[in-house]
Amino acid sequence: MIFQDILNAVVAPVNPNIPELFPGDLVSVHVKIKEGDRERIQEYKGTVMFVKNAGVNSTFTVRRQASNGIGVERSFLTRSPRIDKVVVERHNKVRRARMYFLRERTGKSARLKQKFGIKEKVAKVKKVKKAEKAEKAKEA
Repeated sequence: MIFQDILNAVVAPVNPNIPELFPGDLVSVHVKIKEGDRERIQEYKGTVMFVKNAGVNSTFTVRRQASNGIGVERSFLTRSPRIDKVVVERHNKVRRARMYFLRERTGKSARLKQKFGIKEKVAKVKKVKKAEKAEKAKEA
């Protein structure tokens, strides 16, 4: 019991500025960058390749096309305080949980079709998760 309390004290809090992310989403991640004594916010815009839900170690990977068709992938910790906010600009229609096939593609072949009506689905998922949390709280 004491060991569990120690682990709970070390757990990073959930970042409220990160919405529910799905593979294929076009997102804009605003990251806090510290340079000397100054701090600025850098925007990283790209497609969510995959989301790893592993509690405290949850991450999501974003891929963007840099100059000359070179792709750059960057992974972010979901609970990181360095992430200022994540803005989902567009939901895309995908049939994979991991978008590795985009690594070989550039230009028009790397485009994904837009998915409409996702806001209702996301609200439904949040409602279900909230109900599950309430049930767990009642049990404890």
